[in-house]
Amino acid sequence: MSGAVPDFSRGLVAAVVQDVESGEVLMVAHMDEEAWRRTRDTGRAWFHSRRRGLWEKGATSGNYLDVVETKLDCDLDAVLLKVRPHGPACHTGARSCFFNDV
Repeated sequence: MSGAVPDFSRGLVAAVVQDVESGEVLMVAHMDEEAWRRTRDTGRAWFHSRRRGLWEKGATSGNYLDVVETKLDCDLDAVLLKVRPHGPACHTGARSCFFNDV
């Protein structure tokens, strides 16, 4: 990746998490500058929640997300993390958070 970084000037940015093998969207969370830095430094997905603060996906469950590829959108206000998941991504135990049909 080039030296581009997300634009955190308005606070958190959206982080879309996608399985690198299947292409399935697993979850959406948010990142602040610290979550971005830790993700880049560790190779595992970190996020920021207004309720929980900084958190590493899988730290409690063991369902870590190994980051294989990172992309930014054209406006630099959304992050795409292509990952290898270690188990379900959703806190409900589902593989993906996107299981509710409309």
